[in-house]
Amino acid sequence: MTKRTLVLIATLGSAALLLGAWGFQHLGGLAPCKMCIWQRYPHGAAVVLGVLAFAFPGIRPLPLLGALAAATTAGIGFYHAGVEQGWWEGPSTCTSGDIGGLSAQELMDQIMSAPLVRCDDIPWEMLGISMAGWNALLSAGLVLIWVAAWRAR
Repeated sequence: MTKRTLVLIATLGSAALLLGAWGFQHLGGLAPCKMCIWQRYPHGAAVVLGVLAFAFPGIRPLPLLGALAAATTAGIGFYHAGVEQGWWEGPSTCTSGDIGGLSAQELMDQIMSAPLVRCDDIPWEMLGISMAGWNALLSAGLVLIWVAAWRAR
């Protein structure tokens, strides 16, 4: 495949993942948690980098930066999937967290400032893999496509 074709595939891949996330949110009624939102920013960056790399194919580092953006969202997705599975703790502002030792006022403050959607809940899954897990897997595939585009002549 040509470099432009690979850039186009990688760019459309990130765009599709973003559109899918927005579709689940706005059409499916699944509100995103904080880490879900974090996963969207690198996809947005990858789309912008892809448009630039497609328009200016002579700027050699752009596909590599696209790979970095895809790797970033894959990493966040993997971390988020681990939080959902209970493999490790997530940010205290996004999960149930430890409330031991809090005063009544501190507990009330934490409750009132807590997000509506927890990061350690799995609102949707397919084949036993959550949306965060699917983002991690698909984004890892996009990393490979971006790297292939960077290596292509």
